[in-house]
This record gives sequence, structure tokens and C-alpha cells, in this order.
Amino acid sequence: MIMSNRVMKLLVPAIAIILGLLVGAIVMLFSGHDPVQGYIALWDGIFGSSYSIGETIRQISPYILAGLAVAFAFRTGLFNIGVEGQLIVGWFAAAYVGMAFELPMFIHIPLALIAAAAAGAIWGLIPGILKATLRVHEVIVTIMMNYIALHVVNALIKTISGGSFKLDRIKPTASLRSEFLSELTDFSTLHYGIIIALLMVAVMWFILEKTKTGYELKSVGFNEEASRYAGMNTNKNIVLSMMISGGFAGLGGAMEALGTFGNISSMGGFTGIGFDGIAVALLGANTPLGVIFGATLFGSLKYGSNNMPNAAGIPVEIVSIVIALIIFFVASGYIIRVVLNRMGKKKEAK
Repeated sequence: MIMSNRVMKLLVPAIAIILGLLVGAIVMLFSGHDPVQGYIALWDGIFGSSYSIGETIRQISPYILAGLAVAFAFRTGLFNIGVEGQLIVGWFAAAYVGMAFELPMFIHIPLALIAAAAAGAIWGLIPGILKATLRVHEVIVTIMMNYIALHVVNALIKTISGGSFKLDRIKPTASLRSEFLSELTDFSTLHYGIIIALLMVAVMWFILEKTKTGYELKSVGFNEEASRYAGMNTNKNIVLSMMISGGFAGLGGAMEALGTFGNISSMGGFTGIGFDGIAVALLGANTPLGVIFGATLFGSLKYGSNNMPNAAGIPVEIVSIVIALIIFFVASGYIIRVVLNRMGKKKEAK
């Protein structure tokens, strides 16, 4: 019996992860390291203490939002490779609002979050307009917008700070951190951003599955010409899709500004979170729930790998190889699907 599409969507990423870990173990062996000790160190780095668990959850938060940004664009027929730049401008906007204003907490935090989402949305608006009006491919524009975001934000930081390389810390009323979470996780940097990230998962699901706008966005992404023939405003939907995607990415930057770091410093390069969001969305099959699992895997591997050099003498780069292998096998999902279907047919024949 040929497996259902839903079962296949669950099996392919699971098999990809297992294959990635197995091939990663082979890489460790050939490089002279003990894979068993390596994975034990990785596990301890993720779950070994309340501090590690707190830091792992904190690492997952921006990955969820970056994954949602990429997945939302994919579901609506667009490839937003500019999540990194949208995240950076969102980080700056949240940090600036958090630093510059004296407001009650119940106003300050929402305002900073809205500013971050708006900054990311505006950064997504530009490639959206170019795509809708001039048919300029969004991949090209969003790649360029990443570099523009990086250098514009660095220039703004230097200008606002009077020549310094970082802004002042945000006010306590804008912080997502709390003494309760800090003490609960042995003074980790865990913050309430994970709740915001999970709420955005529900928001994406609601928009795409329960609203007319979501239906139109998916329809335009699936077949633009048919949607136009049906009376939909395709140009408006393309722009709206990029703005919503950028809004999710901007909120990912707010997690870093209001939670992890409490400010923003000049960046010598990209954070990498936005680019990893592509892999998170791919691993999660571009579904809201799948993004949670993909972000959990990536966040856990990213933070847990920090324990591998000290505990097992394994370079952090090995984890990067494992992640790359997982992405490779997920991208090769068609082959895995063919193999699973053939196995299903053989069982049916027997």
C-alpha cells in the first residue's frame, strides 16, 4: 500500500535526521573522534542541566520565527531568502524602541515588538513591490537587501550612539527576561520570547488555513494566472505575502534585542539565523507545526554543539557537517519517497 502524503511528510524528515546523524558519526570516526562520546556530549550540552535546557529553548525562539518567515513565503509561492536582513532590521528597531523610550511595561514591550515586525515588513515590502510590478525575481532582490540591511543598521548604530559600536541597553520595561525564568534555569538567558514565537505559529496557521486572505495567498502562489482569472488581486497578494513573511522575520530579531542580548552591536557579518530559517522551513515541510520541530532540532544542535569540544574534543564544525547532511537528505526527499513507496508496493504484493 502506498503511504499517504501526511505519513510521508512525517517519515521523510525523520529518516533524513537519522541518516544525517549516522553519516555524521562516520565523519567523526574518519576524523579520529569517538561518535558515541560526541553525541553524549551533544546530548549533555542540550539537556545536561537546567541552564543548558534554558539556553537551548532561548536559542530555539528566533529559529521558529525565521522558519515561519521562510515557510510563509514558500506556501504562497515565493522564496524569501532575505529573512536575514529582515531579522537584522527588526533587531535594530526593537533595540532602539527599547532603549529610547520610557514607558510602562505593558506598552513598552508590545511597542518594541510591533516596531520590529513593522521594520521586517517594510524590508519585505520592497522586493514584494518589485516582484509584483516589474516581475523582478524576489531571490535576487532579497539577497541584495540582506547586505543593505547589514550596512544600514551598522551605520545607524554608529550615528545614534555617537561613534560607538553598540546602542545602550534597553530599558527594563522593554525586556522579555524575568527573574523567575532566570532562577528556574540556573540563571540562563531564557526569556518569554518562546511564548511569542509559539503564538506566531498559531497566527501563521490561522492566516493560511482559516481566512479568505490566506486562501488567496496560497492560490496566487499555486497558480498566479488562474487566480487572476478568478478575480483575485495577484499583485496585492504578492506584496502582502512578502510583508507578512518579513514581519515574522523582524520578530525573530526582536527576540535577540529584547531577550538574549538586551541591545544591538555593530555586526561584522550576518547572524546566520535567517539563512538557517530556510533549512528549518525545509525540514518542517513549510508547515507551522513542522517549523517548531525543525527549529527545535536546529536550536538544540547549535547550542548543544558548544559542549562537544570540551567534553569530547570534537570540533564544533562537525555539528555543522551533521546539520548540512540533514539538509542534504531532506533536500533529497524525493529519493526517500521513491524508496518508501517501493517498499510499500512490495509489502502489498506479498
